[in-house]
Amino acid sequence: MQALRNTLYILLQLLLTPLYALVICGTFWLPPRQRNLLCASYTGLFIWLAKHLCRIDYEVIGRENIPSGPSAPFIVLSKHSSTWETLMLETMFAPGSFVAKKELLWVPFFGWGFALSSPITINRKAGAQAMEQMIVQGKERLHQRGFTIVVFPEGTRIKAGSRGKYKTGGARLAIGCEVPVLPIAHNAGYCWPRHPWKKFPGKVTLSILPPISTAGRALTDLNEEIERVIETEVARLGDSRASASR
Repeated sequence: MQALRNTLYILLQLLLTPLYALVICGTFWLPPRQRNLLCASYTGLFIWLAKHLCRIDYEVIGRENIPSGPSAPFIVLSKHSSTWETLMLETMFAPGSFVAKKELLWVPFFGWGFALSSPITINRKAGAQAMEQMIVQGKERLHQRGFTIVVFPEGTRIKAGSRGKYKTGGARLAIGCEVPVLPIAHNAGYCWPRHPWKKFPGKVTLSILPPISTAGRALTDLNEEIERVIETEVARLGDSRASASR
């Protein structure tokens, strides 16, 4: 039965993603904030479908740690182990900009819509100038558009129960933009691993940890603290699959 639910979910993705992409592309004339909120309605729909169709429930803890007010910009640095948190963070922090590799913009339908959500794209061929370009884009998103920036410091999805090397780009971006980091841990990778056909019922916990100030911080020290607090919380959360409690 779960395999049937997962197959139906993927079929809905294949059907609805091109439709959403065409609608979003048709609204290219709208201000970036409105386009971004439209993209968030897409991700919110698939979080809802994951809950009610694939039985991947969730809870969010630590909302009180989110800096409040338009004058309190911040950058989210999150554990990355599944597609679930990509959808959830876009939904939660809209309007928001993801830091992503430029190649994603070339993916048919998804990439076209993603391009209009105002991402910060990395041109790896730019070398040392890539970070400078990211900081310029980051300041514009945070201070002029009022967006939140989301970064996955591991750079790619890491199997649940494992940890990847935390790259310094997210911490460097936060220092350059002079804003705090909001660390986020979760255990979504157990319910929704990398394989698109595998989804397991359970309850994901997304934990929003206290913000970390970047003022006067050395890059290496800051990055190590971010990794420590996220990975400690990930270990505490444990396995999210329903069968894990039996």
